[in-house]
Amino acid sequence: MEQTKVIELKNISKSYGGETVLDNIDLYIRDKEFVTLLGPSGCGKTTTLRIIGGFETPDQGEVYFDGVKINDVPPYKRHVNTVFQRYALFPHLNVFENVAFGLRVAKVKEKEIVQKVKDTLALVNLKGFERRSVATLSGGQQQRVAIARALVNNPKVLLLDEPLAALDLKLRKDMQNELKALHDRTGITFIYVTHDQEEALSMSDTIVVMADGRIQQIGTPTDIYNEPKNAFVADFIGESNILDGVMVDDYRAKFAGHEFKCLDSGFEKNEPVDVVVRPEDVDIVKAEKGMLRGTVTSVTFKGVHWEIIVDIQGFKWMIQTTDYCAPDSVIGLYIEPDAIHVMKKSEYSDMFGDYSSYSEEFDELSVADPESEEETAE
Repeated sequence: MEQTKVIELKNISKSYGGETVLDNIDLYIRDKEFVTLLGPSGCGKTTTLRIIGGFETPDQGEVYFDGVKINDVPPYKRHVNTVFQRYALFPHLNVFENVAFGLRVAKVKEKEIVQKVKDTLALVNLKGFERRSVATLSGGQQQRVAIARALVNNPKVLLLDEPLAALDLKLRKDMQNELKALHDRTGITFIYVTHDQEEALSMSDTIVVMADGRIQQIGTPTDIYNEPKNAFVADFIGESNILDGVMVDDYRAKFAGHEFKCLDSGFEKNEPVDVVVRPEDVDIVKAEKGMLRGTVTSVTFKGVHWEIIVDIQGFKWMIQTTDYCAPDSVIGLYIEPDAIHVMKKSEYSDMFGDYSSYSEEFDELSVADPESEEETAE
């Protein structure tokens, strides 16, 4: 049976100070789904979440909840609760009272409050923490209190705005697993905002990739990774070698000076295209047996695999392999037809080049500090 649409956004646009933050987006979210809005800082994902929650009003377009238009419904009257990046707990209240707060506002009977808080704290693995001061809790525990407070009212939809951004890597991974399990147990629709691709891939049923106020692609994690729609999606999700190519004919693509068999069709004859080859999908062979050959310029050990950069006619490829290759050695590359993904040219073509300037440090620096990730400019 097809799941019902619980949230629907139609022709939503939003500007701040003359700058367009959301540009005519359409999106629907199904009941019980775990949907992640994914994109770089400033892409419009947080604004989308705030419009669903009622904290922002779109300049144009309609927001529907269970088929009813809710543009003018205030946040507290929507069957939606939000977990913010900064957990916004009440420091003067203990764990029990933080979680019970919404129930007290709703004038729920005390006996029911006690039971609901107890059950919800057990759900987020905080059984026995009722009387603890929130100030004495770790970041991960405070995160759980914030989630419990949002869940205790049994909302139909839970909005999560970069809730794990302030946690260290190991704790973040643990919380990803817990959130996914929580979603499966409660059956509540989760709408999650992040700029972390790995987080999106590991947790979501559906990923909505956003850039420049527009939706670039919607799909399952495997669809988004294996069949990116354009160069932006290919570059943003995982590592990608993105090359200029030409679709010579159905199932034949030319790039890097060589013609390859591929699985793509339906393009014009000799249509210019973007070609994506994922680093893990390339086989390293002896130079004389390669479809392409190049010189290894750098080798980095990654634990499970080696990450090597190979110069092929001036274009720097990234290859991930379990075989060690010495720097300055000449190697051959063999690429199977199913490793080649052909995309139509887009406004993002030629914006993402090779790995000539690639370094771990540069990559780290280019990720916005979580502290500045509020996207207030949106």
